[in-house]
Amino acid sequence: MATFLGQTSHETIGGWATAPGGPHSWGCFVREINGGLYYAPNPNFPCASGQEYYGHGPIQLSWNYNYGQCGEALELDLLNNPDLVATDPVISFKAAIWFWMTPQSPKPSCHDVITGNWNPSSVDIASSRLLGYGTTTNIINGGLECGQGLNAQVESRIGFYKR
Repeated sequence: MATFLGQTSHETIGGWATAPGGPHSWGCFVREINGGLYYAPNPNFPCASGQEYYGHGPIQLSWNYNYGQCGEALELDLLNNPDLVATDPVISFKAAIWFWMTPQSPKPSCHDVITGNWNPSSVDIASSRLLGYGTTTNIINGGLECGQGLNAQVESRIGFYKR
């Protein structure tokens, strides 16, 4: 649970030195602050006209294909209405839990990694993807954060986990 809350806190707060209650205080921005738009060609989950797939909700669900897959699992049309993840608190947490529990091939689920239900392959081991908190970060935001050494984002994620 600490891993889930640590990761979602970093995703929705990001921490800053003068935040009320300190840099690792709890809170929740339900829409990504200063983020980008995440679109990828996908024949199964094409972008819907006029929709934006930036981070929404506690896990900051992003990308059209994630909204499509999550929507199918929750039986909601999130591809055509991604803002439901930011405006409905129940859907918001259902989406976060869906992302946490669902493997995104070739990545395992965050849940399986942190509970020890995932066995890293030799390629994973050679790439330092092992059981633990760091690999959950890799699943959530690996391409943007992993392999860069200790930095403010890493320290923020660790700080939220410890809190």
